[in-house]
Amino acid sequence: MLAEEFERIAAAAEREGVRMEFIHGRLGVKAVPDGDHDEIIRWLMERCMQHRPDLWLYPERGLRVERYRKGHAKPDGTLAPKGSFAGQGEWADPSQVVMIVEVTSYDSDTDKQDREEKPSAYAQTGIPVYLLIDRDTCETLVYTDPDGDTYANLARRPFGRTIHLPDPVGITLDTEPLKDWVC
Repeated sequence: MLAEEFERIAAAAEREGVRMEFIHGRLGVKAVPDGDHDEIIRWLMERCMQHRPDLWLYPERGLRVERYRKGHAKPDGTLAPKGSFAGQGEWADPSQVVMIVEVTSYDSDTDKQDREEKPSAYAQTGIPVYLLIDRDTCETLVYTDPDGDTYANLARRPFGRTIHLPDPVGITLDTEPLKDWVC
């Protein structure tokens, strides 16, 4: 499928309340966030503003995510310097992105998309940090050191423990509040 075809289909689907992604040449459906999902993003946005006021967590920012710009994704959160996407269209260049955030949704594709396809796509794009807040396993996962195909390092902590988001993010999160927004 060509990117232009995807954009036309995705725009029509979004008018009907369905979000779509195009990663590794494959079309996927992304669940519409629930209220707890939104609260997790709000909580993380507050932490980022407190500790890194030079960066902004952009929700649902469209990015080109694959080599040779074949794919598109709208991560739950994209951390980048303020103003990084000014003047860019719906699908922005990810070169200034320091972290991608995904919060799992309760749908059948979560395992394949959030735990397999997205880490690979974001690593291939060179995004330094991928933060996955996994509501199914009640864990926070931090993928770092992209090596071109995958992330070389993975740190995982259960909700309630602290986890460090290394440079270029440089924030330590106390994940205790995440317990309020699961199950």
